[in-house]
This record gives sequence, C-alpha cells and structure tokens, in this order.
Amino acid sequence: MRYIEIGGMDRGCSQLILGTSSFSPDCRALSFKMLDAFVGQGGNTIDTAYLYGQGYAELTLGMWLEERQNRKDIIIISKGGHHFVNENGLHDGRKKRVNPKDITHDLMISLERLKTDYIDLYLLHRDDPSVPVEILMDMLQDFKNRGYIKAFGVSNWSTERIEEANKYADEKGYNRLLVNSPSFSLARVNEPRWPGTVYVDETDLKWHKKRNFPLFSWASQASGFFTGRFSPEDKSNKDIVRVYYNDTNWERLRRANELAKQKGPKYNANHIALAFVLNQSFPSCAVIGSQNIEELNSSIQALDIQLTSEEIQWINGEDSNMVANSYKLI
Repeated sequence: MRYIEIGGMDRGCSQLILGTSSFSPDCRALSFKMLDAFVGQGGNTIDTAYLYGQGYAELTLGMWLEERQNRKDIIIISKGGHHFVNENGLHDGRKKRVNPKDITHDLMISLERLKTDYIDLYLLHRDDPSVPVEILMDMLQDFKNRGYIKAFGVSNWSTERIEEANKYADEKGYNRLLVNSPSFSLARVNEPRWPGTVYVDETDLKWHKKRNFPLFSWASQASGFFTGRFSPEDKSNKDIVRVYYNDTNWERLRRANELAKQKGPKYNANHIALAFVLNQSFPSCAVIGSQNIEELNSSIQALDIQLTSEEIQWINGEDSNMVANSYKLI
C-alpha cells in the first residue's frame, strides 16, 4: 500500500480508499470480509456518508469497528449535507441541505451510527453557492473545536469556492479545507451522472498541480468503463452510455489496453485507468467501490504500476487534440 500525507492529519491516508456505499447489515459477512481484506493489505482509510444505503453503510462500518476494536488504526471519511433524497431514494436537488442545521444533524447521526466520538476527515457532500462560505467554515471549525472531527474538506465543490473558503479561514485563523473530492478518472464525461456533482477538467487539474492540493477521487474507475464490459455496440446500460460513451473515451480505452500489455501480462486497462489517478504530480487518492474480494485485490494491483509523466500524457491524449474538458455542475 502507498500513503499520502495530508497537512493537519497525524498520519498518512492510504492511496486506495475503500468505499462503503454498498455495505449493509444484510450483507454483513461480505462487508466484514472486504474490510478485513483491505486492512490486511495495508489500507487504513474508509469512505462513507450519512446518505449511503439510507444509513446502513455507516451502521455496518460501525459494527465492524466495534467488533474489531481497531478504531484508532482507521481513518474514517464521512460526509454530510447532501441534497434532498426523496422517499424512493432518488436524488432530488430541489431541496438543498448545505446549511449548519442539516449538516449538524447529519454529523451527529453519523457519529452515532459509527459508534465513535470523532470522524477523522469530514467532507461537505454537496455545495450550495447561495450559502456564504463564512457560515460553513464557522460551522466546520466549531465541529473541530468540539472534537467531533479532526480535519475537513469538501466534495463536489468548485475550486473557486475552495479558494474563497480557505481565504476566509486564513483571515480568521481557522483550519483550512484540506481535501477536494470530485470525480476524477481517465474517462471524460458527456454530462454529470447525478445532479450537483463535479467532474475534474483540465483547469481543475492545473489548479491542483499548482497548489499541490490533495484530491480524493470518487468514480475513479469510471463506473467500470475500462473493465472490458462495454463496447460501442453495446448500449444496454443507458447511464454509462449517457455519461461515458464518446470517441475520446474509446481512444483512451484503446491506449490503456496497449499500455497494459507493455506493463506486463497481469495488468489490464482498468489497472492503467486506476494508476492514472494514483500517479498524478499532486497528492491523489482513489475511492474504490469493490463489490467482492477479487475486485479489491485487482484494484490493489494498480498500486504496483508507476506511470511516467509521458505515459500519463499519452493515455490522456495530450499528444493530440483528443482531450476534451469534462462538465462541471454545481
């Protein structure tokens, strides 16, 4: 396992972060097996959220932490302030919840579910630009002062809002936002998969490189686009077609397959796509949504791949006119 240092945190985060969105008490045995295998291979950072599985993801993780008695060894990332989710569990951006009342509610419930007194890294799950950053940074600093969280950051925020928030933090003598968690992968999207989500574009990449600002990517493997399960002729998965089907991504897939062959017989395009996220010139981690031990072990293999800056540029199409900016939506 490889680790990155986050300023203000007392230890490094594993570059691979285990996602828990599919965890539930009904699948407790498999969830525990995944967690044990991840930790057994050096993973120490686990991602969850108030929203995931209607709360069952955090409950399952909390049961595992209590049974294993290993809370002090684990970095927990949780998130709150997601926009309204209706009775069918579907995202509905008409009601935004990025405010101290709703976020405090989410945090307190998360702590209870996780059976812990603190969360190592707390992220605001969504943004609402109509809410002044001053209100949100006052709230996050208060959470830290009370010991509820150790450090904080954001998910699905623009870099402009991060700059604004950290400028205010510096003026007030607060702790800064330490992590940005947008979607970042080798694939580029035609449109956001969900309302209110942010996808990294070339301007964002330059921002992260210039500031050496840590990026924790969700959908780092582009929802399986590089696994070989999809082809231009197969349009059965409408979501993947809508979001990822474009000529530049098929060319990236071709190049990833070609580079995988050069790296060795045990690697495939999906390994290369994950290595692309992990080998950036700034601190980067990837949240992986493995569904079984085989997928988890496969993702861990990507850590063995070192990509040069030239290889990163080549698979990203920077030697041609292939690169197209992704969409960002707040």
